[in-house]
Amino acid sequence: MPEPHSETAMAPETSTLPRPEYPRPGFAREDWLNLNGTWEFARDPGDSGLERGLVTAELPERILVPFCPESELSGIGDTDFHQAVWYRRTVRVPEAWAGRRVILHFGAVDHDATVWVNGHEVARHSGGFTPFSADLGDVVQPGQAAVVVVRARDSARGPQARGKQSTEYANHSCVYTRTTGIWQTVWMEPVAATHLQRPRITPNLAAGSFHVTIPLSGSRVGHRVRAEVRDVHGVAVSAAVSADFDLAPHLTLTLPGDRRRPWSPEDPHLYELALELVDPAGAVVDRTVSTAGLRSVTLDGKRVLINGKPVFQRLVLDQGWYPDGLMTAPDDAALVRDIELSLAAGFNGARLHQKVFEERFLHHADRLGYLVWGEFGDWGAATGPVGQDNQQPTAGFVAQWLEALERDYSHPSIVGWCPLNETRQELTDRQTVLDDVTRAMFLATKAADASRPVLDASGYSHRVPETDVYDAHCYEQDPEVFRRLMAGLDRDAPLVNPQDQAPHSTWSVPYRGQPYFCSEFGGIWWNPDEAQALGDDRLVSWGYGERPDSEEAFHQRFAGLTGVLLDDPDMFGYCYTQLTDVFQEQNGIYRFDRTSKLDVTRLRAAQQRPAAFESTDRP
Repeated sequence: MPEPHSETAMAPETSTLPRPEYPRPGFAREDWLNLNGTWEFARDPGDSGLERGLVTAELPERILVPFCPESELSGIGDTDFHQAVWYRRTVRVPEAWAGRRVILHFGAVDHDATVWVNGHEVARHSGGFTPFSADLGDVVQPGQAAVVVVRARDSARGPQARGKQSTEYANHSCVYTRTTGIWQTVWMEPVAATHLQRPRITPNLAAGSFHVTIPLSGSRVGHRVRAEVRDVHGVAVSAAVSADFDLAPHLTLTLPGDRRRPWSPEDPHLYELALELVDPAGAVVDRTVSTAGLRSVTLDGKRVLINGKPVFQRLVLDQGWYPDGLMTAPDDAALVRDIELSLAAGFNGARLHQKVFEERFLHHADRLGYLVWGEFGDWGAATGPVGQDNQQPTAGFVAQWLEALERDYSHPSIVGWCPLNETRQELTDRQTVLDDVTRAMFLATKAADASRPVLDASGYSHRVPETDVYDAHCYEQDPEVFRRLMAGLDRDAPLVNPQDQAPHSTWSVPYRGQPYFCSEFGGIWWNPDEAQALGDDRLVSWGYGERPDSEEAFHQRFAGLTGVLLDDPDMFGYCYTQLTDVFQEQNGIYRFDRTSKLDVTRLRAAQQRPAAFESTDRP
């Protein structure tokens, strides 16, 4: 089934634009205008631009949106700290949109954004990973010019979620070049005064149905929503619901028995969900198209089941960084390529690590049957001295995480959520902000999505007794020592990350029989080019453990480590660190430029041995 609404049809003359494809394929409209391309730009190191009149002034530099100023692709390439930056562009709103309101969308702006249009402030948003929009209906009309000005503030240090962005000038260990400002697509689209908002699509595999909640904006009385689920044979089921009595009308679409085709890694079948909003006069005032997959994720003791069957999750840690675009993929093909590289090496999914990946990545994961865990960018969130220069947890973490959940709820490729990663703090007898934020993010996730398991925090400090799954991180490089460390799951005594990490110890709630996986391991430090050029005693890259002395030694270690976890019948999966090198962190199975540095067929063969977890002989 073709992707709904061809991007080339929706965006004329897109061949010269960076990232020309429609950025939100899970909720697509026919009419839209891509605003990527050249914008005016200014650096504002003193954050004094508002006082200096930059809202109404021409800006001296030029930048290529959606690439951040630290990236080469932006045309700026300045990797220093940016306290604030400014953007400006004049756009003529298409006359063909007459009679409709104009919505301005931002995929992501890092970190705090303020937007003005024709001198009027139209939006504020805090958070560098999640989208936001501005209704311009009272500011600019179709056929008129819109002068769009954006200020982005990005604190070098302090309490904001930044994922793997370095708080020091240079990259080091496993943190990378910062991203400031616009780093995902900017676009406009026209909507009626009453229009559809993003639907929440919940599959019910047992019933062969989709439950769809359809939020609306504007007056609802007298409106109706019509829905169709389509497959390659045409319309499989349709239904309609009145919008008179609900802020978010909802309906259940049950597929005929012969049209039920579950989504799975082996058969990633997607349906098309078409929605129409009909006004009191019977006119269609809004149309959107989404995709949906019919699949289930359930827990059974220590097992995580997909469509009622144990599927061992052979995951890889994907940082989602690119040499030339940093957090922004240079093109849509690069997103597809990363999934294909992972599958070629024998993985069937990924932890999308320490950033909220752009939605098109999830769209491709849906298409390709790639299992992913959605994650927020807050590595090492902590309170006290250990967190003073890092991303200290705040209420903003919860708000931004809820925005991510709302954006990504309907993607069938997502099989779990993980709000926090490697949290740590000083161990005392008092509750802290981190305790409150951890519990708040867990409860918010459970309230927003009852269809997927939630891991309260990956590695180190589990602080929520009710966490659906439990995990540990272990970078032991000797397979036999690793086997001893990972033993004990059969007697409910698995590895729990240490509680005595001096000088700041951490504490975890006890393991209580949940499904368990080793969600970070490996990270084998391997850079054959550097080793040959510099010699073992002068290595400047970073990775875990002793560097293998040959590629053969790498493969033996990789097979040994993965074999330990594949052999454990109670282990539902693992996550190997990592898919690619990232700058100085050179423990990927591919180079940073995505070229091969290992025999991928051997990596695949090591992972394709049967997993004990999937055995039909399990008790």
